[in-house]
Order: sequence, then structure tokens, then C-alpha cells
Amino acid sequence: MKNLDINILRRPFPKVQLNFPFFMAPMVGLTHAAMRDLVQVFTPIEIKTLWPTEMLNSRRLPSQILGETKETKKTKFELRGEAFLMPQILGNEEVFIKNSIQKLSDWGAVGIDLNMGCPVKKALKHNYGVSLMGDPGYAREVVMMAKNGSNVPISVKTRAGENKEIGELLKFIRPLIDGGTDWITLHPRGPREKRKGNAEWKLVEQLRKEIDIPVIGNGDIQNSNLAVEAWEKFQPDGVMIGRGLTSRPWMLWQIGKKLNLPISKPEMARELGINEPPFTPAEEAQMYGAALKYFVNKCFEYFDDQDALKKIKFFIINSHPWLNYGNRLVSIISSTKDPVQLVTRITKFFESSGLRLSDTTNLRY
Repeated sequence: MKNLDINILRRPFPKVQLNFPFFMAPMVGLTHAAMRDLVQVFTPIEIKTLWPTEMLNSRRLPSQILGETKETKKTKFELRGEAFLMPQILGNEEVFIKNSIQKLSDWGAVGIDLNMGCPVKKALKHNYGVSLMGDPGYAREVVMMAKNGSNVPISVKTRAGENKEIGELLKFIRPLIDGGTDWITLHPRGPREKRKGNAEWKLVEQLRKEIDIPVIGNGDIQNSNLAVEAWEKFQPDGVMIGRGLTSRPWMLWQIGKKLNLPISKPEMARELGINEPPFTPAEEAQMYGAALKYFVNKCFEYFDDQDALKKIKFFIINSHPWLNYGNRLVSIISSTKDPVQLVTRITKFFESSGLRLSDTTNLRY
């Protein structure tokens, strides 16, 4: 099939030939090969967007064999999704950052994302992640360390400041631009909020008006309507989607349809014999069941049984809140250790009537 011509970028992303401004967010324990495979198999072939890894530690990467660790396995989509891999790394020391970026570039990364937004205690303890927001000068140096050791673009993913005001944020962002960052991803919550409260997308809009490099917004995108609304209302250069993709891995397909783009059916649609993405709550619930079985099989393909079971259960813990009776699904699989029994139980669960997927949950992502 001939690829159709689409391109709706507002501003180009340096050195990367993209055409679709909706992205999967890097998520610890989730954006491994099995989940990327799941979302990629639901994504039309014409869509060229960036794909993250799980967050990688720059201190460990230089001594690892990439492709053999759980976090660096690749999917079968080598010429599509995996051709646009943009790993996210934690780091604050030049020798580790430089060696990690060189290794990831050789491995096939088309860009590197620096995490300056992770609020977990481990990151704070080692002056990684969001703790760098407390020292804009040093954060600028970290960007310069990455740029000095890289021939691929460098981005920064960060959060809003404590007061969530544009002036406060710019005091942190402008030194990063001076250091050479190629684009910014903003999760507009404060450093201490984690997933509480609302993502202040107005701040994404304000930031984009103030700086000349692309700005991606991230936070609270639970369905395709919210993704398109964020794109049209706040005018970012990109919209990043987190845990909403665990319940709706077909969301990029839905977005493409909502934007009336000339896209073909993704591989999973052809396998299931459907022509359009699901949109009703009942249709989405059944598609979630089909997606979950695909994901289970992929986990056992990419990982050993013990790791696969852990990843499956973690995926369901994160995706079940959108599904009515989702708690029952968690209960059914929580004590299951046998792969065959797991698939059987999931299949039986989705034979139940009345299942539906909600547009949103009270959880914040």
C-alpha cells in the first residue's frame, strides 16, 4: 500500500522527519517494547511520530548491552515506530550523559529526551528530574553536556513551577534554550502535585507564544476528544498522551480520523476485520479486551514469564479505571501465575455483557 501524504505540524522538529504531532509519553514500567508494539499495531502506517522508551538511567546505560535489557528491547516495527525512537534519560553528569547518548545513537535513537520533570524521591535524592528546576543554571549545563555529546536533537520534559506562572517558568526554560535544547515538553503541573489537580494547559499556550522552539503539552489527555481539543484550543506544537493510551491504544488512529487525515487502516484493524476505530463505550470495551489479549501475548514474546506477568498486571492496574467492572478484572488476574490461564481468564471476562469504557476517570495523568 502506498503511503498517503499527511503533515499537520505547526513548526518542524529539528533533524526529525515527523508529520503527526501526537506522541506517547515516556512512562516507567509501561513504555517498554510490548506497549509500544500494542500502540504501533493500532497506528496507521502513514503516521510518523516519536516513540519513547521507559526512563533510562545514564549511570547504568554505558555498561549495558542495549537490546538485551528489559527497557531497551525493540518491537517488530523496525521501519516504522522503532525508526523514530526517542529514549528518555535521567542524568546530571557529563561523562555518563555523553556515553549514554553515543550508545543510544548507535542503537538507533533519533533524539534524546532529558527528564527534568520526574518528582519521585529517588530522582530528587540524586538531583535528577524535577529537582533540576531549582537550579536553572545547572539545568542549562546539563543540556549543554547532552548537546556536546550528541548528533541528534535534545529535548527537555519538565513541569510548571511552584506557582504555575509563565514568568516563573520562563526563568527556567530560557536557560535551557540558551543551552541548546531543540524543543520542550511541558507537563503543566507543579513539582509537588504529581498527578493531583488539573494540568494547566493555558500555560502550554503561553509558553509557545514566548519561545521560538516547538512546545509539546502533556497532561490529562484521556481520550481522543481531549487530545484534539488541546491541539485546537491551546495551539501547541504537539500533544503528549500518557496512561490514556493504556486503555485506548488505538487513540492515534481515532485522532487521525477526527482530524480528517488521509490515513489507512492500521494492522490491527485489518486483523480484526474492522474499517473504523471504535467510538462507542461498548465498542471501546470490546476493543480493549482484544488489545489486552494482544498485549499479553507480546509480553510473553518480549520478556520471560516472570517479567511478562509483572508487566501485564501493572498495565491492567493502570488501564482498568476506564473500564466498568475493571476492579473485577484486576481481581481475576491478580493471583494468576500461569500464562495460559491468564489468557483464558481475560477471554472469559470480556465475554460478559454490559462492559463499557468511560471517556474519563477521576485519576489524573
